[in-house]
Amino acid sequence: QVQLAESGGDLVQAGGSLRLSCFVTGTILSNNRMNWHRQAPGKQRELVASIDSGGSTNYAESVKGRFAISRGNAKNTVYLQMNSLKPEDTAAYLCHIEMLYGGRWRDYWGQGTQVTVSS
Repeated sequence: QVQLAESGGDLVQAGGSLRLSCFVTGTILSNNRMNWHRQAPGKQRELVASIDSGGSTNYAESVKGRFAISRGNAKNTVYLQMNSLKPEDTAAYLCHIEMLYGGRWRDYWGQGTQVTVSS
């Protein structure tokens, strides 16, 4: 059973920084992709950043140059460093892992951690 637990969300002033962490328990298959999404009230869920098992990263245009996704040394942790935060970054941030197994992608989600950026 794969489970994800996020932490690090907080209330921060605009221009500040936060580092989110996501710790994954259970079996992590070698071919995987770890993602951070965010969900703001009344808005669609947005993919913020991704990192695959080879270390390649992708970012939403809205966060490029401000956010950085990385993996921990043990590969079961993923981080999201968020700098120069803006009020529009306010959202619940959810960790998501996709793993390729038997030719199919299987995915698992965390419960989310709240980030609130005040102006």
